[in-house]
Amino acid sequence: MENKAYFYVLECADGSLYTGYTTDVVKRLATHNRGKGAKYTRGRLPVNLLYQEAFASKQEAMSAEALFKKRSRQSKLDYIAEMTKKPRTK
Repeated sequence: MENKAYFYVLECADGSLYTGYTTDVVKRLATHNRGKGAKYTRGRLPVNLLYQEAFASKQEAMSAEALFKKRSRQSKLDYIAEMTKKPRTK
């Protein structure tokens, strides 16, 4: 699968979370931190990337973003923790 779009979660300087989608996470993070990203993040700089997930299409990434936004803050943090667990090795 060639990844074409990403759903991502940022943590803002005030501790709030911001969710979005992009085709280039590194570039988008830099844009946010230059104050040229979403209006929400402009007054909450700097932002740090907490999580990203790759999808085959923009539609899939946008759907994942929409579902994520419906979660409570704790549910969002739990999801990120679960998805970023490293597999155990014996």
